[in-house]
Amino acid sequence: MNRDTSIDFLNQNNITWDIIIIGGGATGLGIALDAVLRGYKTLLMEQSDFTKGTSSRSTKLVHGGVRYLAQGNIRLVLEALHERGLLFKNAPHLTQNQSFIIPSFSIFGGYFFTLGLKIYDLMAGRLSLGNSAFINAQQVQEYLPGIKSKHLKNGTLYHDGQFDDARLGINLAQTSVENGAHLLNYMQVTGLGKDENGKINQVQAIDLETGKLYSLKTKTVINATGVFADAILRMDDVEKKTMILASQGTHLVLDQSFLPTDYALMIPKTSDGRVLFAIPWYNKVVVGTTDTVVDLESLEPRALKKEVDFILSTLNQYLVKTVTRADVLSVFSGLRPLARPQKKHQKTKEISRGHKIIVSKSGLISIIGGKWTTYRRMAEDTLDRVIKKGNLRPSKCITKEFKIHGYTQNQDLKDPLHQYGSDAEGIRELALENPKWAEKLHPAYPFIKAEVIWAVRHEMARNVEDVLARRLRILFLDARTALLMAPETAQLIATEREKPDSWIQEQIKDFEVLAKGYWLE
Repeated sequence: MNRDTSIDFLNQNNITWDIIIIGGGATGLGIALDAVLRGYKTLLMEQSDFTKGTSSRSTKLVHGGVRYLAQGNIRLVLEALHERGLLFKNAPHLTQNQSFIIPSFSIFGGYFFTLGLKIYDLMAGRLSLGNSAFINAQQVQEYLPGIKSKHLKNGTLYHDGQFDDARLGINLAQTSVENGAHLLNYMQVTGLGKDENGKINQVQAIDLETGKLYSLKTKTVINATGVFADAILRMDDVEKKTMILASQGTHLVLDQSFLPTDYALMIPKTSDGRVLFAIPWYNKVVVGTTDTVVDLESLEPRALKKEVDFILSTLNQYLVKTVTRADVLSVFSGLRPLARPQKKHQKTKEISRGHKIIVSKSGLISIIGGKWTTYRRMAEDTLDRVIKKGNLRPSKCITKEFKIHGYTQNQDLKDPLHQYGSDAEGIRELALENPKWAEKLHPAYPFIKAEVIWAVRHEMARNVEDVLARRLRILFLDARTALLMAPETAQLIATEREKPDSWIQEQIKDFEVLAKGYWLE
């Protein structure tokens, strides 16, 4: 996957694309893969890096949604459980079976949740990840060392999926490119051109790296920009009413000593009526999430004090070891692109996470809502709608059984390169090619310099943030250590991309500003 190759293609070919996709998050990347596999000439443009926004800031779960079952949204749960199973089959190197424990402090609590989760298991059918079970108080403490025992009565064990969201995004991009699509990060759409009938037939964009302007002909434009969908809709029609409600979800990352186990904690009902998770991830614990309505869309949303206080307060009700703000290694927030509710005063936690497809008079196709787990189904539904509108020749979706880049069933979670799947061998070869690249970026973490070289050469990483935030994930795991890795990372990228020393210094400075937003003062 090489950005220069796609830029050269644009410069040398004045073709009419079948589909231009705006947005390089989960939704856009899923659509790009589905489109190119159906045989369509496909171009995707992302204004920043792939999965820069919400799609790298999830709770790291690929799941049916236990709380959606409690809300009675059976269709969404069935769909999500089915898609969870498909993702486990198509990307086993990125997904894993995660066991969860729900502790109960009332005698009947464990029985109640076990019954509900038995229904959850049945809904998953042959794609189930394991049977739920009632467990006693002693078993809860064995599975969750460090949990408070006072008034603990029993609990429930159940299974769901875990994954690395940003890495799945990169692998989807790689799969699309390998099958003929062209994907570009740091390419911002600036306008939409229309024919005499008012139908969109062109997309104007600017290469943010060079400043070059492009006017690209296309049969179809798909708006998959998440919380920024309204901006594209208004680019098409300045009078378009607001369709998106942005809901912020914040997560805290802690040392694993606070929950030293491979099991995850699920708190079934918090003070705001949501659920809260504490999940082991890359030898850390991710705790979240919140659901806070925000007015401004941002690529770098910041956690609110009340969100941090809420998570800490809720978690400390369950753990023996008190967690303070000083214990937080990283804090990150993402904005959910929810379809604006029709009912007044409807709470965001009550809004369906199902997706919605909007077809404008101009032919612009916009998809809003949804979640990572159902990205493949969202793409299928979107392209089926495009075909139904007569924009493209009919072609069937084949992504249900299509293996994603990196596919391997020989996953060893103890291997520090396991998340790369089949690409791990390529990184090891780089480390053998140059012994310096086998060195760690920081002694406390397993990341080696060869991973930076790989990210630049094969994963379209363009800068320090791309590498440390979304290729290695260290910014999300330990923000202060990520900052210590920045100088060496900048030097490695600069050598690969033939950048001057001034670029290195600018990168370090920019990353310092960014990283400070990921820790609590």
